[in-house]
Amino acid sequence: MNKIKKIKILGIILAFLLTFPLHFLYDKLPCFVTSIIAPVNESIWEHMKILFGSILLAGVIQKIIVNTKKLDISNVCISNFTAALASIPIFLAMYLPVYNGVGENLTITIIIMFIAIIIAEIISYIMMKKEDLKLENMAIIFTITVYVIFGLLTYFPPENKLFIDPTNLIYGIKN
Repeated sequence: MNKIKKIKILGIILAFLLTFPLHFLYDKLPCFVTSIIAPVNESIWEHMKILFGSILLAGVIQKIIVNTKKLDISNVCISNFTAALASIPIFLAMYLPVYNGVGENLTITIIIMFIAIIIAEIISYIMMKKEDLKLENMAIIFTITVYVIFGLLTYFPPENKLFIDPTNLIYGIKN
């Protein structure tokens, strides 16, 4: 098995395992920073932070491995950012029809999240196999931009089905 495949398999496992602590992070450590990177309620949108963050954190670990082992792999940062961002519409495309049809089902949600992570990591794998895309440094700027958007949508959510917490019937963060 080639080195990129091994790193991406590790990425899938890490990203999936990281979804669980990220889900509860804001509940355990409620503050401004955790409100931006973890869900503050049970809305569908707030849970997209879990996918984005878990894939991104797994990507950081992958980057550390690549650097530590001095592996000649390009596009690690930008491919993981792309995977993290792509996971959101991938998840929503699979989840929303199920949610609209049968409602919330935790087992189905977890399975869909796992499938979204796999697909996102495949996208990252394809990008890592390419020659240097010259976008590595942009990954940090792109990530900050996404978290600014997450923050704005947490504190100023639109009144839309994606943003309502079905358990408390609120939008965004509780005041």
